[in-house]
Amino acid sequence: MLDLACSDGQVKQGQALENSPLAIRGLTVSYGQKPAVFSVDMTVEAGKMTAIIGPNGAGKSTMLKAALGIVPPVSGQVQVFGKTLDAQRARIAYVPQRASVDWDFPTRVIDVVLMGLYRELGLLGRLRAKHRAKAIECLDRVGMGDFATRQIGQLSGGQQQRVFLARALAQGADLYLLDEPFAGVDAATEKAIISVLKSLREAGKTVVVVHHDLATVAEYFDNVFLINTRKVAEGTVAEAFTADTLQAAYGGRLATAQVDKLALAMG
Repeated sequence: MLDLACSDGQVKQGQALENSPLAIRGLTVSYGQKPAVFSVDMTVEAGKMTAIIGPNGAGKSTMLKAALGIVPPVSGQVQVFGKTLDAQRARIAYVPQRASVDWDFPTRVIDVVLMGLYRELGLLGRLRAKHRAKAIECLDRVGMGDFATRQIGQLSGGQQQRVFLARALAQGADLYLLDEPFAGVDAATEKAIISVLKSLREAGKTVVVVHHDLATVAEYFDNVFLINTRKVAEGTVAEAFTADTLQAAYGGRLATAQVDKLALAMG
């Protein structure tokens, strides 16, 4: 099993946790009697793009939601930039799966993006021209500036995903967590999203993505975290995204020929 965690003493391990934008230790989440995530450790590297990959039902989204406190864990600890989650929530932006959002809610695109400024505005804060300008700027970054006054439910799936990414950008976070952002979107949207995510990395931000397309892992990401209820492997793409680790994570659900093809593409 590959792991980015330090192996030469508790002091260095503590330093790794303190320096990590997201550090998970011993996380277990259960739905009923069956654990969806079991005793998982993960240490996210700062300033990198990390893919969380694994078969359907492996616990990818559950792990991310548990780390954010959206679903309750049975056990485990989460640190964000060396502190508790509650102490660092303002530094995190989260983009949920499209399927979990009520797209029939009557609201305009720009209003969705302005939701990303709620920490700056407060519950009773007054919207000013600078806030609307920032929202439009974020929409422009994802190619949706011309849709600011459109109802969110009138957009295509790919356009809706771009709007939610714009909302995350408006937060000005240091850590971006995205749950299947490329699922069900068109090629143009995928290209736009990955371009924005790479620009965040270039600006020193940290990006963690639950990802399903193995063919694009090497092109899009620096690091990978493989999971199938338990952690299978963690490390750079070159270290951890191999035929052996993929077979260990996917087993019979991933044909050997496909694993070999991906390994060959990795060089």
